[in-house]
Amino acid sequence: MTQLVRLVQIGEIVRLRVSGSQAAPTGGEVVVVCDRNGPVIVHWGASLGGEPMLGAVRAGAELPAYPASVTWPLGMPVVPSGALGFDGRPGCEGSRPDGSAFAPQFTATEYTLTEHGDGAQSLKAICVDEIAELGLEVTITLNHTLEIEAEITNRGSTPYRLDALRVTVPVADNAAEILRFSGHWIREFDTERVEWARGAVSIENRRGRTSHEAPPVIFAGQRGFGEWQGSVWGLHLAWSGNHQVLAERLPDGRRYLQMSELLLPGEISLDPGATYQTPPVLGVFSDRGLTPATWGFHRALRSRATHPTRPRPVTFNTWEATYFDHDLTRLLALVDAAAEVGVERFVLDDGWFGGRRDDRRGLGDWWVSPEAHPHGLGPLIDAVRSRGMEFGIWVEPEMVNPDSDLYRAHPEWVLADLRREPILSRNQLVLNLADPDCFAHILAALDVLLRDHEIAFVKWDMNRPLVDPVAQSGGAGAHAQTRAVYRLLDELRARHPSVEFESCSSGGGRIDHGILQRTERVWTSDCNDPVERQRIQRGASMLIPPEMMGAHVGPATAHTTGRTHRVGFAGITALFGHFGIEADLLAMSESQRRELAELITLHRRLRPLLHQGEAGFIDTGFLDTVRFDMEEPWIAHGVYTADRSEAVISCAQLETSPLTAVPPLLCPDLIPEQCYRVSTLTSAGLPRWRGQAAWERGGDVMTGAQLAVSGLRLPLMHPGSALVIHLEALSHGDGPVVVP
Repeated sequence: MTQLVRLVQIGEIVRLRVSGSQAAPTGGEVVVVCDRNGPVIVHWGASLGGEPMLGAVRAGAELPAYPASVTWPLGMPVVPSGALGFDGRPGCEGSRPDGSAFAPQFTATEYTLTEHGDGAQSLKAICVDEIAELGLEVTITLNHTLEIEAEITNRGSTPYRLDALRVTVPVADNAAEILRFSGHWIREFDTERVEWARGAVSIENRRGRTSHEAPPVIFAGQRGFGEWQGSVWGLHLAWSGNHQVLAERLPDGRRYLQMSELLLPGEISLDPGATYQTPPVLGVFSDRGLTPATWGFHRALRSRATHPTRPRPVTFNTWEATYFDHDLTRLLALVDAAAEVGVERFVLDDGWFGGRRDDRRGLGDWWVSPEAHPHGLGPLIDAVRSRGMEFGIWVEPEMVNPDSDLYRAHPEWVLADLRREPILSRNQLVLNLADPDCFAHILAALDVLLRDHEIAFVKWDMNRPLVDPVAQSGGAGAHAQTRAVYRLLDELRARHPSVEFESCSSGGGRIDHGILQRTERVWTSDCNDPVERQRIQRGASMLIPPEMMGAHVGPATAHTTGRTHRVGFAGITALFGHFGIEADLLAMSESQRRELAELITLHRRLRPLLHQGEAGFIDTGFLDTVRFDMEEPWIAHGVYTADRSEAVISCAQLETSPLTAVPPLLCPDLIPEQCYRVSTLTSAGLPRWRGQAAWERGGDVMTGAQLAVSGLRLPLMHPGSALVIHLEALSHGDGPVVVP
């Protein structure tokens, strides 16, 4: 791919815009001043149009001097320095052994602008601090997202202890609200919307994985922004370990978002000549609301060279059907039942290896258990393959049980302070994959497993956080552990390029764009309760596209919540993700299996649209102001083709409502003058006495404008019910049917 590179003068203003095939970029437009103190973003947002007076943009970023304050340089560099008057959180923190160089002041020596063949642009700044003997490179790329990375180099003769290297991105002064994420196991990607008041909102994660509680993603927006209105800025750290997120409103009114890896004390010590690079910080912008902003995150993942191009196989996972019971006769019966309902991939979960008959033993012993599988995995794999399905398997390579052959042979491979009693979680400890011998052992075991069996898919789990992650050197090892996990996945993928991998971490504890450079999908949550899943998938969809989001039909009574639900409601909930089943098919009635088979057939028919279209949620209109921290009775979402010729929309009622009728469903972002046929594809749990709307009785025709403004009057619904609506643009031989 051709590239054009040119040198940029110090003081020059550079405007980054995506051109070519990306007509509607979701990274926004970025204006950067190539300042002598490093690159300064003076505009990130909507297009400035034509060829604007960029000098005026710079002039607008300069603040008047205020008495008793420091006169700032222009704006805030991407890596700002407190020594230059920035009174927010510094971009770089660290020191030499004698305590010096704790407040570096970088000076830019060179800027280069690269025009990529795909229409993207990159600006690279090379900076130095001759006194602190440090070098800094900052790269700002605008493509599907705004992507920023920084790299620091020790140019001195003594070690440099790096405490933090942070990327700072300003947002407009009218960003008055913040949408942040929290949660816990079986309630991932919970959302909360708060006022962006003066001061700082700080979010930290010290769990050694992306975490259920504080995923590294945040949105800021205009007051009252919604799914389809208002300016919205989003930022994500593509990293699977500890992290920091900061949203600060300074005393002068300026606002910025800041992200970085959270480095434990002494974790990064740069020897002379050594470097440290930040994980990528990804930014998205839309002046049309939250949903179009999230498309940038989706497009970034879909643009990966490793993104799968074939249809995502309907998956059956054995966990909630069998747990640790690996009776072959029962497994073979499940294989037959799965094939009959239309499953395309059969995954054997925990319990197939070593002494793993329960969750207290066996982790680390990655060889097929003669107790669980006396004849090996061959008979099961052969049965799966003979029914036209792929075979997948569960592993947890980063962990070890104390009751295991591996731990008894190598207790020194544990990532813990061996002078103390190690802290157990889920009866397991963390293996120090940064140890070369430990890494080689686990790599060899998994390599043999994949080499000797016809395995097409690996469910890669990580079921506990890192607590006191002490390496054998005595120092902190969380950063090195995350890098080692990446290396292990990269090496296995290189050796077995046809095998797909899933990121699972007690459900959704490791969902980020760093791990997704190495995996084809994530396990969104251990909770298969469709009521909870509707909300979990709403949050996760702001970061990942539907085809990467594992979504399964679970048992009628959810094992995690005890709530009972209908197969149809669970199936509609799973329909919009990477569809799967995690229930005992043998315990289902014939009518339930038939209903499930019909939903799988529908999913496979809709799969090209569901997994390639533009997905987003729809404001239900129940609240005057969208409040994501309040649980609305309804959730509505859908997927549109890029040309808006077709859409599939789901509306689900999760609980009772203070209203006696469902508000009209407004379907935004269609072609206003285009005529659409409206019909119901499927429904579940609707009351028998509900009656039918006119459009349900054989299909109605409405314009895109009518669907967006007047909407569809929905039928009465029970809690735990849903319906799926199909919108299809009418056309004739000469083109689409439009309103004259």
